[in-house]
Amino acid sequence: METYISILRGINVSGQKKIQMADLKVLYEELKFKDVITYIQSGNVIFKTDKKLSSTEIVKKIEKKIFEKFKFDVPVIIRTIADMKKVQTVNPFIKQKGIDIERLYVTFLAELPKKTELEKIGTLDFSPEKFLIIGKEIYLHCPNGYGRTKLNNNFFENKLKVVATTRNWNTVNKLVEIES
Repeated sequence: METYISILRGINVSGQKKIQMADLKVLYEELKFKDVITYIQSGNVIFKTDKKLSSTEIVKKIEKKIFEKFKFDVPVIIRTIADMKKVQTVNPFIKQKGIDIERLYVTFLAELPKKTELEKIGTLDFSPEKFLIIGKEIYLHCPNGYGRTKLNNNFFENKLKVVATTRNWNTVNKLVEIES
C-alpha cells in the first residue's frame, strides 16, 4: 500500500473555496482511499491506496470528486511519503548557518517546468530572499516572511507556467511526522 500526501491549492483562503477538513476526509474515503488524515485548514491530506493508479490518475480522481461535491475547481498536487522525506533532506537552506527555519517554505509544482522557463527565472535576484528549484520543488528562504515576498505562488506559476502551492517548513515536517 502506497502512502501519499496531497496538497490542495487555494482552499480556505480569505473565505474563498471553503472546504471543511471533515468533509474533505469523507471525500477521500468515498474515493476508497485508506487511513485518511487531514492536517490544518489549508488542505493537506495523508492517505493510502493499494490501487495501481498513477499519480496523474489519483490527482484527476480527487479533482473531479471535489468539483462534483463542492462545485469549484481545486488544483491538487500529490507526493509520495518517500518524496516528502526527500524534500526534508534536500532543502539547501536547512544546512546554512543563521537561517531561521520559521522563514523557510517549499513551493510544490504540479509538474516539471520547461527548461526554457527555468533558464529565464534562474537569472533573477530577489535578495535577501533566495530560492532554489530542485525537480518539482522550489525551496524558499524569505527572511522578511512569506506574506511580504514576491516569490509567491502566483509569481512561480506565471514564470514557470505550472500549477504551484506553497507550505511552510513546519507543515512539511509535520506531514512527514504524522505518517511516520
